[in-house]
Amino acid sequence: QVQLIESGGGLVQAGGSLSLSCTASGLTFSGYTMGWFRQAPGKEREFVAAVIWSGGTYYADSVKGRFTISRDNAKNTVYLQMNSLKLEDTASYYCAASNERWTIAVRGDEYDYWGQGTQVTVSS
Repeated sequence: QVQLIESGGGLVQAGGSLSLSCTASGLTFSGYTMGWFRQAPGKEREFVAAVIWSGGTYYADSVKGRFTISRDNAKNTVYLQMNSLKLEDTASYYCAASNERWTIAVRGDEYDYWGQGTQVTVSS
């Protein structure tokens, strides 16, 4: 079965950096658009970033210029480098896979598979 396993979350001070990874199994990774979403307590899940199979990327305005999404198709892994972290970046971060490989999917319902999430906490 398909599995998406996130890692790399943790506690960081505002202004700091964290790198998240998500390794996929059970699917043809290069055939999927990969995305990152996040959900803070009491808030709806929101799109963060996505990368299509060839490396094209798209970001939410709230993270543009601070976060970088990338993928390594040989390792079945998608990454999210988060710099200049803010308090409002605190959330559970989820990676997701969409079989619309040519599309930068930004809605949650466009994704077929989800990871369990990893917590990112930014402190002051």
